Amino acid sequence: MTTEDLVIRRAEKSDADEIFALARDFGVTFRPEREAFDRSLPQLLRDDRAMLIAAVVDGRVHGYLLGFVQLTLFANGPVAWVEEAMVQSGSRRQGIGRALLVEFERWAREHKAGYVAMATRRAPGFYHALGYEQSATFYRKVLR
Repeated sequence: MTTEDLVIRRAEKSDADEIFALARDFGVTFRPEREAFDRSLPQLLRDDRAMLIAAVVDGRVHGYLLGFVQLTLFANGPVAWVEEAMVQSGSRRQGIGRALLVEFERWAREHKAGYVAMATRRAPGFYHALGYEQSATFYRKVLR
């Protein structure tokens, strides 16, 4: 793959199968269920405060990123949050993750976000190389 082969675009309903397969690669508490995924996807595609983008090579989705812009009080306006970012294991280290983040940052700037943040313990070197710095500890409580 070359960077000329890579297209970063808004995800479409027709990308559902490939994005669902990638979402299942997350090693987290929740296991994506297709029925819930199919209910959520159309809502996310319509949501002006959500950005769901796909990294496409030769007509196939090799990665995706889901993020949001939300208003805050402490940051004097909106901030952007990456909720999910996944690149197919065989397609990593080829610039796909970088391209997804660059596109999300562009969109976040358009929405006047003060910063972009995410919670992850994976690939700290990758995020540092893109100018991200470690900022806080992440807490969560599972409600179901």
